[in-house]
Amino acid sequence: MIKIKIPHTLVLMMYLMVGALILTWLIPAGEFERTVNDIGQTVVSAGSYTQLEEQPLLNPLTLFTVIPQALADASGVIFFVLLIGGVMGILRATGMLDAVIGLLLQRFADKTGWLIFGGMLTFGIFSALIGVAEEYLIFVAMLVALCRALKLDGITAMGILIVGYGIGYGLSLFNPFTLLIAQSIAEVPPASGLWYRLVLWVPIFAIGFHHVYRYAKKVAADPSQSLVADITPPELTDTKTYPQLNGRHKLILLGFVAVLVLLVYGIVAHGWYLIELSALFLGFGLFAALVSRMGSDSAAQRFIEGASELTATALLIGFARSIAMILEQGQVLDTVIYYMAMPVEAFGAHFGAVSMLIIQSMLNLFIPSGSGQAFVTMPIMVPIADTAGIGRQVAVLAFQMGDGLMNMIVPTNPVLMGILGLAGVPYERWFKFVAPLLVKLLFACAIAMVIAVSIGYS
Repeated sequence: MIKIKIPHTLVLMMYLMVGALILTWLIPAGEFERTVNDIGQTVVSAGSYTQLEEQPLLNPLTLFTVIPQALADASGVIFFVLLIGGVMGILRATGMLDAVIGLLLQRFADKTGWLIFGGMLTFGIFSALIGVAEEYLIFVAMLVALCRALKLDGITAMGILIVGYGIGYGLSLFNPFTLLIAQSIAEVPPASGLWYRLVLWVPIFAIGFHHVYRYAKKVAADPSQSLVADITPPELTDTKTYPQLNGRHKLILLGFVAVLVLLVYGIVAHGWYLIELSALFLGFGLFAALVSRMGSDSAAQRFIEGASELTATALLIGFARSIAMILEQGQVLDTVIYYMAMPVEAFGAHFGAVSMLIIQSMLNLFIPSGSGQAFVTMPIMVPIADTAGIGRQVAVLAFQMGDGLMNMIVPTNPVLMGILGLAGVPYERWFKFVAPLLVKLLFACAIAMVIAVSIGYS
């Protein structure tokens, strides 16, 4: 049996950057006309693609100049990750995490299935309702520690988190960053078609849960079966010496819950994003240090140590952004989109809907931002859906599934790379775990697309 070795994540990023550069030399430059709609959104004008007379020629030095540009462009996410790492460094030093883990161990010692089910469902629902993604970074350390203490591994913890939130995005109920944007561009009522997405939640979630739970049982029975068995994990407090949850721990935990409530309120009511969320968690870090009576020098040192642990992760986020930036600078990104959309018109409605799902899934590699992908692709897909008799609601569903589910695997997704970096799980190991699941999920979604066309989903 031939074993496929996936290179180190940084090497993989460089390969993809080289491939993107070569693509700018091989395919013609082109662009769509873009207009600003009534609500201030920049959207692509359907049928406006034209090839450019002059082809920008990027030289190989672009591979090096684009990296600092991409790091600057992704600075919001990068600094958010570093600040979260610093706050988590303080939080770990308070002992609250160890105390909570010890308490949860007593509750879930023989209930692994409920932990996986409840965790996936919670992450999935928040993503489906309000589009939570980057905010999950704060849960990574606690989730990994809990799973490892239950004789599981980091892959299981990431399965609970990433598969849960990926399904939430793929079958979004009210997500304002993907669903509502796509529906507004498609000119269908906001949050319409909810009933079909709710129906699909049952089988799609069941597939995801079964995949994670089956792997967890295998690892629990034989730790050598873990995909990260040969990787030395960070030290954990022995399960027999977990501290009791004392008054200070409870106060810090209460503050943490209050932060989460305020986070949800801020996102929904005031459109908070990375700057506001970073400030919120910095305030919580200071609160935790004060409650635990941690000295100022000690708190500063813990903060720096926590942030420094995520330096590699911050770099990977920048490299991930470099790939799409090369295509943008070479002015071939619109060309890629244009030619990928052509097969949809060539098939009938049923197979056209499936091909639309495939195209949206592939485009996620180049445009990992859900809102960005909606602005670029929906103005193209909507008229194609109209002429192919597919239905605009079906086109929105194809976008949702392609964008949301592929967030679990594309290495250009900075949130995915940030979460894996925090968990200490190499991308190549995660790929081995999640790739078979994506095949199953996309097959199920293809069936769902055919059914949607058949019933006239609207």
